Amino acid sequence: MMNRALWTGRQDIDGAGDTRRLHQVVSPFDETSRGGAALIGFACDEGVRRNYGRVGAAHGPDAIRRMLAALPAHGIEHVFDAGNLTCDDEQLEQAQQRLAGKVQQVLAQHAFPLTLGGGHEVAYGTFLGIIQHLGQALHSGHLLIINFDAHFDLRESELASSGTPFKQMADWCHQAGIEFHYLCYGISRLGNTPALFARAEDLGVQFKLDSDLVFTDIVDLGRELLDQLAAATYVYLTIDLDVLPAEKAPGVSAPAAYGVPLEKIEYLTQLAKNSGKLIAADIAECNPNYDRDNLTAKVAARLAHTLLQSRNMSLNISKISR
Repeated sequence: MMNRALWTGRQDIDGAGDTRRLHQVVSPFDETSRGGAALIGFACDEGVRRNYGRVGAAHGPDAIRRMLAALPAHGIEHVFDAGNLTCDDEQLEQAQQRLAGKVQQVLAQHAFPLTLGGGHEVAYGTFLGIIQHLGQALHSGHLLIINFDAHFDLRESELASSGTPFKQMADWCHQAGIEFHYLCYGISRLGNTPALFARAEDLGVQFKLDSDLVFTDIVDLGRELLDQLAAATYVYLTIDLDVLPAEKAPGVSAPAAYGVPLEKIEYLTQLAKNSGKLIAADIAECNPNYDRDNLTAKVAARLAHTLLQSRNMSLNISKISR
């Protein structure tokens, strides 16, 4: 259920034109909602706890909503809020299944699901919702999974955690006889063991290191991503905020000593959105317990705003020619 107390802010009056802010265009998501975008909160710390990280991300969805509320709408006509799904009983797997059901419902009602985490265990729940919605279409299509993250999150464990979601996706694809297409931007060499790099190679994961992204021209990065997007039928984008430098995102489970500049993450996010193939997205690991001046929540809200915009909204960056 939507918490209206989170959606407050100033109301401007200006004869020059549109003064709406997001708190003025949001409404509760229910069975009658159609089209637009729907925010889903995944208020869960269990995956981070199991992965020995800093807990507190369960408060992330509401912190991001508070920062979103005051942002100018800028072409966003309407947003639904589906409230929070919680995991207070350590039953992570059941919480992921509930998230999958909510993502599937939003897609069935022709809306775009944007899930706010929570730890990065949110990714497996979103993925399950996508595959439940697509069904047999997956066998004739190409689902591209794009992850902005300092970590592969390909750990193998008896228990699911924030470190296992993409290994779980790979296992699901293998069992279903579907190719696993995983593209990861921002991998930290010092944040992943040689064993994880070896597993990524075995699974055919395509990735770029954080150090490579910093020194690669943004337009070249865009061209490379456009090639990936062109080959895809459907795209699922997941953003772990620890891909950013710690000075931009201090409030995460594992702050990055290096990280990828925000402008590059935002630009690639915009390209994925503008492809017309983005079926769902999530933003993970916002941890208000360790945030500074709500900076991480503000960055998350900015990226969420990019994903909520209509396709004709664009960044002020040179046009890419393919």
